[in-house]
Amino acid sequence: MNAAANSPYPVILQVLPALDGGGVERGTVEMTQAITRAGGGAVVASAGGRLVPAIEHAGGRHVTMPLNSKNPWRIWRNAARLAGLIREAGIDIVHARSRAPAWSAWLAARRTGVHFVTTYHAPYGEDFPGKRRYNAVMAKGEIVIAISHFIAGLIQARHAIPPERIRVIPRGVDPAIFDPDRVSTDRKVKIAKVWRVPDGAPTVMLPGRLTRWKGQTVLIEALALMQNRDACVVLVGDDQGRHAFTAELVALAERLGVGQRVRLAGHCDDMAAALTLSDVVVNPSIAPEGFGRVVIEAQAMARLVIGTDHGGAAETIEHGVTGFRVPPGDAHALARQIDAALRLPEEARSAIGAAARASVSARYTTAGLQSATIDVYREVLS
Repeated sequence: MNAAANSPYPVILQVLPALDGGGVERGTVEMTQAITRAGGGAVVASAGGRLVPAIEHAGGRHVTMPLNSKNPWRIWRNAARLAGLIREAGIDIVHARSRAPAWSAWLAARRTGVHFVTTYHAPYGEDFPGKRRYNAVMAKGEIVIAISHFIAGLIQARHAIPPERIRVIPRGVDPAIFDPDRVSTDRKVKIAKVWRVPDGAPTVMLPGRLTRWKGQTVLIEALALMQNRDACVVLVGDDQGRHAFTAELVALAERLGVGQRVRLAGHCDDMAAALTLSDVVVNPSIAPEGFGRVVIEAQAMARLVIGTDHGGAAETIEHGVTGFRVPPGDAHALARQIDAALRLPEEARSAIGAAARASVSARYTTAGLQSATIDVYREVLS
């Protein structure tokens, strides 16, 4: 249906490149759930992926389009396709979540006269001429959602949009799903067997897709520098076709003499259970992350988290209270902090874990994200 501006039942179209996995993708699923629960219509356009069934299970409709292409001609063609979808599905608001599809969505929204909202998910690079102009589409929303205060400041500095157009809505987790008391022993054992985690060995986990800026190389270098020679590193995440980087990680571990203590676990569908197998969760990103959902997922599971002191992690980790922060790219500092964390008495580790979970429950929940975003939709319609 095509809702009027004052209708409580708008139809929202979310656009993103694909639905394979990651924070953007999971946020899209979460908002599909919230939109349908509020009585609205939820449509998602992407190139498809493993999370399409989750969209449909949440009551949304998925439309497959080649929105993962950065080719200018394809972007232009996608704009026409999206305009047709907007008219056919009676879309009221287009919500763009990534740059290439956002250009198509912005053009389509202008052609059809519907509202346009964006979520600025990352500190997009500006490493060659014209990149800021390409990135600027994410600041063209009537309201621009920033996923952290760090991103909100970056938007204002780069794109000079007035602060009243920006809403800071942090990413969230469901504390009922990411709850250490709800993970059965069977779920833990199943994953431990697949990953071949050594019994009794301290486990240091890095969840996140395998890509250089996530800092997997820094963690492997830190493992080789640690005093604790029993610790095992588990890298949880898909390389999404970056097989050369995966081979580089294996070669680096072998060259540093820690190959037997590094596990490349691949994609995991049960991250709540996976996180319970960790003694320390590390988020050693080299470049600042817009938010870093991995951090709050681990904190919700009362894990001891170490993250780099920049970007969104600087907001979600209170050093010494809900986790620890280290300088980015510093393997020596990371090694020292992991060693120190593993030496902490159990009471101290439990206190940090409890404080971290309490922080997430108060500030970073899926319900909070959904409610605040629904409020944005209502605001633009009014």
